[in-house]
Amino acid sequence: MKRTPAPTKPRPPRPRAVQSHEVRIIGGQYKRSKLQVADKPGLRPTPDRVRETLFNWLGQDLSGWRCLDAFAGTGALGFEAASRGAAQVLLVEHDAALVAQLKRVQEQLKATAVQVIRGDAVAALRHAPAGSLELVFLDPPFDSALFESAVQAAVPVLAVAGFLYLEAPKRWSDAQLLALGLQAHRYLRAGLVHAHLLRRLDPTPAPAPAG
Repeated sequence: MKRTPAPTKPRPPRPRAVQSHEVRIIGGQYKRSKLQVADKPGLRPTPDRVRETLFNWLGQDLSGWRCLDAFAGTGALGFEAASRGAAQVLLVEHDAALVAQLKRVQEQLKATAVQVIRGDAVAALRHAPAGSLELVFLDPPFDSALFESAVQAAVPVLAVAGFLYLEAPKRWSDAQLLALGLQAHRYLRAGLVHAHLLRRLDPTPAPAPAG
C-alpha cells in the first residue's frame, strides 16, 4: 500500500531587509540632527551623497538666501538649507501626516527661518513673487507627471542668479532645459537618482563680434 507523502510545510517568508527610517542633516548648525522617514509609498529622501555634493556645489554658506522646498517630504533639503544659514525656507507638502512631522522637526530644531505649509507644490510656486527666490528644490515623486509643470512654475520665481535643484528619474537634455529658459550648471547621477543643478539662461546678449 502506497503511503501518501506528508504535505510539505510552506517555507517561512524571508525577512525583509531592515531599512533605515531616518536621515541626518549633513552640515551647518543642525548637523547630525535626525529626520524621521515615514513608511510611505514614494517617499524617497535625497541620498546623503547627493545632498553633500549639492551643497558643495552651492557653497556651504547660504546666509540671506530665500528658498522653497516644493515637495518637502522629510524636509531633508529644506532643513539642510536652513542649517547653512538660509534666511527663509518654505517647506510645501500635501500629505497631512508629513506636514505634522515637518512642523515637529521645525519646533525641535527651533528653526525660525523655516515655515511649513500644507498645499500643492506647483500652486505654491505659481503664487510666489517673480524673482523672489535664490534656491528652489524640486524632487517630485518619480512616478508622477509633475516634473514639467513644476519646472515651468519654478523658473519665473528664481532670482537672476538663483538656482533650481531638480531630482529626477532620468537626465534632462540641454534641449529640454533650453526650451524652459534654463541651463545646466552641475549634474550628478547616483544610482536611480539624476541630480541637476540648474540656472536661468543669462539674459545678457553676447557682444557682437568686432569688425
